[in-house]
Amino acid sequence: MDTQKLLGEVAGQLLSGAIKVVDLTAPLGPDTPLIKLPPELAVDTPKVEIHSISRYDKNGPWWAWNWLKLGEHSGTHFDAPQHWISGKDYPDGATDTIPAQNFIGPVNVIDCSKEAAADHDFLLTVDHIKAWEAKHGAINAGEWVVMRTDWYKRNGSEAEFLNANETGPHTPGPTAEAIQFLISKDIKGWGSETIGTDAGKAGGMEPPFPAHTLMHKANRYGLASLCNLDQLPPKGAILIAAPLKIEHGTGSPIRALALVPGK
Repeated sequence: MDTQKLLGEVAGQLLSGAIKVVDLTAPLGPDTPLIKLPPELAVDTPKVEIHSISRYDKNGPWWAWNWLKLGEHSGTHFDAPQHWISGKDYPDGATDTIPAQNFIGPVNVIDCSKEAAADHDFLLTVDHIKAWEAKHGAINAGEWVVMRTDWYKRNGSEAEFLNANETGPHTPGPTAEAIQFLISKDIKGWGSETIGTDAGKAGGMEPPFPAHTLMHKANRYGLASLCNLDQLPPKGAILIAAPLKIEHGTGSPIRALALVPGK
């Protein structure tokens, strides 16, 4: 295979629209929903702030630019292994040490939107994944796996997005067994449309927060607050999810993109 020729063909198909780029990213600003943790357990990420340096004025007559205040895990974001205690010792587990090639790969989209609409606490199981594979094909090593729930449509309201009451947050996600099954298939990482990669009830699972604990223990990656997964096919798209190269970074907001066949 002539790789240079292949890349040229891909470039041409991007220009012609035969390959379409789908934006999987939520807007990042002061109203971006952020996770809320029990104050006795942890300190929360502060709200995103955007401050003007200049806007064609005395502070910069011919240009506009801003400075930002934001957490690494704000909005649509990437979780590096060092984000979690189970992955803290990986020398290649921070945003500045992960090989760049690991940010791009084929993506498998498991559609759980109907189940999540009927049950906000819906959990993806191994049986669900096996049934999906029987219909769409095997999940292979080095591929991304993401859970479509259409939860991103709640992103305009932090209260609706977090969906919490006196018993805690109620959002869909994977079981520990499902995550372990995907790790056994040597996937690149796991992604969701909710505020984090785990279900709202994941704190009571064994182990707690399995998408974080198990994925990062295996030196794999997480993607959270993804959008527009309903525009992706079950298989056949390419996911690009590159974090900022933050020194010793545990994660980063990203502009997640997918390459899909054009219509």
